[in-house]
Amino acid sequence: KCAEVLHKTAGAPAVVCDSDHVVAAAGISRREVLERRVSADMEQYLQNRRNFAWERSGRRLIPLEGVQRSASVMYPILACGDVLGAVALLDEEGESREPGEIRTKLVQAMAAFLGSQMEEV
Repeated sequence: KCAEVLHKTAGAPAVVCDSDHVVAAAGISRREVLERRVSADMEQYLQNRRNFAWERSGRRLIPLEGVQRSASVMYPILACGDVLGAVALLDEEGESREPGEIRTKLVQAMAAFLGSQMEEV
């Protein structure tokens, strides 16, 4: 449900990943992305506990193997000091745009929410 809420609120395709694979998606064919491995670039961001927000002058982050959509914004899911995964908004097919402050804050809030839920388990 988190990916669906984020997709409806932000108006962009959303994915939720654990540290290895996509576990939820909305606004994009689930068949296309579910169970896809996170890319080596995305793993680097997660290992370094770094978020990503695309800027026109910056580099792109392709978060999933075999899916040629870049992320407009991505935040790691942190719980008890560990990185458990990530929440990301993907660009629409063939269209890249800066995420803006609202979308960035939505992804940040969703990642923080999921992390806090995992701490309670």
